[in-house]
Amino acid sequence: MEKRIGTVTVLVKDRAVAPLVNSAISQYADIVLARQGLPFHDRSVAVIALIVEGDVNQINALSGKLGKIDNVEVKVVVTKS
Repeated sequence: MEKRIGTVTVLVKDRAVAPLVNSAISQYADIVLARQGLPFHDRSVAVIALIVEGDVNQINALSGKLGKIDNVEVKVVVTKS
């Protein structure tokens, strides 16, 4: 499959699940080009932005794994080709 570049935005609503989020991201480290996290300590919320490069199946697998975690929302944008 053709590799695409995209972003995966992860909203962690309960920081108690952070270890699960980090574990999922680590499993797909081969497609993660960059990662930036912004914790909001006063709200117990964090936003993580990932820049990824991989085929659609790999990117969808990562976002699917993250999306199955309670109190986590995920949005993905990828190039068309």
